[in-house]
Amino acid sequence: MKWLCVLNAAFFFSLFSTISAAAYPDRPLRFLIPFPPGGGADALARIAGAVAGESLGQQIVIDNRTGAGGNIAAEAAAKAAPDGHTLLQSNISHAISASLYRKLNYDLVRDFVHVTQLASIPFALAVHPSLPVASVRELVALAKSKPAQLVYASSGNGGPSHLAMEMFKTINGVDIRHVPYKGAAVIATDLIANQVQMSFFTTAGLLPLVSGARVRPLAIASAQRSPLLPELPTFAEQGMPGFEATTWFGVSLPKGAPAEAGKRLHAVFTQALKVPEVRERLIAQGFDIVGSTPQAFDAFVRAEIQRWSKVVKESRATVD
Repeated sequence: MKWLCVLNAAFFFSLFSTISAAAYPDRPLRFLIPFPPGGGADALARIAGAVAGESLGQQIVIDNRTGAGGNIAAEAAAKAAPDGHTLLQSNISHAISASLYRKLNYDLVRDFVHVTQLASIPFALAVHPSLPVASVRELVALAKSKPAQLVYASSGNGGPSHLAMEMFKTINGVDIRHVPYKGAAVIATDLIANQVQMSFFTTAGLLPLVSGARVRPLAIASAQRSPLLPELPTFAEQGMPGFEATTWFGVSLPKGAPAEAGKRLHAVFTQALKVPEVRERLIAQGFDIVGSTPQAFDAFVRAEIQRWSKVVKESRATVD
């Protein structure tokens, strides 16, 4: 009789597991986005999330949780019930925050399971047209001849555009003064007015400024040229191999979420990224589509934390 009880217990456990797996998801999912509505990150989540939700048979509700460099959304996700119904749009800011902030209420590695990297957008360096440079090498030479006289803008202390330029400065041994702003739109206005001489923009943000020669793009910080700006050479092509700075976005779950949830979410999101209409819309907005495996995304996140930690330390960037 004892063996019969064991068999019955195993049977019911297996049946319960099968039913639970088949029932996921049993209600709408919440996708925490650390950016406001209307921007590129929000559009990525809505476009891919709508198609993924159709495949799941449940709506993926976009929940914009802005503030603190993405940390508000990450903290909320880390504290959420690990049932697979709360997702975080993890991104480069979370990797930077790991070393930028002295205290965080979450750990990007310890508290999350990384499902897939959805996409990335490379940064590009642009200068005011009056600056007598047409290449990265010429900019470096000019900066060395005028230490602390040139000014660059960023979208805020510790942000990706700030650290990208600090990395550029360290590699080339130049002194360019930093002026932090609160948004790329204001930077564009002041760069066109020559209040600042240069800044890093995403390719999508740079594209409207290139028309009319209002700014002069010098290089793109990615391994390959962008289809949006095919004439713009990479930093590697101009003597800076390995110089890359991209803003990236992925899907992550609170640690402890059911393995089946991770598998299903990986499947539906990567399939969504293969839909022609989805690809067309995202590429038009400057995204490089990725759709990585959980293992590859986890390794990528860990590498990004280490890479930006070095830049934060060397630049002495701080926000608290």
